[in-house]
Amino acid sequence: MKDLGMNLALSAEEKSLLELITPELVKIGKDRSKLIPILQLIQEKLAYLPGEAIHMVADHLSISPSEVYGVATFYNQFRFNPPGRNPVKVCLGTACHVKGGDIILENFERKLDIKEGQTTPDREFSIERVACVGCCALAPVTVVGQTVHGHMQPSKVEGLVLRARIEREKQQREKQKNESSE
Repeated sequence: MKDLGMNLALSAEEKSLLELITPELVKIGKDRSKLIPILQLIQEKLAYLPGEAIHMVADHLSISPSEVYGVATFYNQFRFNPPGRNPVKVCLGTACHVKGGDIILENFERKLDIKEGQTTPDREFSIERVACVGCCALAPVTVVGQTVHGHMQPSKVEGLVLRARIEREKQQREKQKNESSE
């Protein structure tokens, strides 16, 4: 069962993007056959389908939110949680599974206090299980952001999370430094 995690509030940027989608919906029209393209459009703009978008689409097409939701949950391509700034993808393909990929996934879930398919409240991390990342010789494999980490061990999880958090803090300090010098 997918966790819909619609508990995260929309950011101001997401609200404005959602408002910009409204005129595009008018161009697309109100034909029910456009439901999937509309959902794809919204996910392309926001990177996920927030609850507000589900209701907006339902209103636009004059169908129930549960019908929109039912179609969206049928397809694996749709996300219901915003991706984290540091998306964690844990490979559970055959080679990674055999070498303990499920234990790596459990450790990330425990360390971040979220389950697979969810995003941390600060939107820093999200966890996703993937079928294969294509580097079976490095099993078990985890991808954090764009970086592939092979031969993962449960003891490495905390270090990867800490490294990402430190990098984020450095970026924030650098941004503040640049803003104060302007």
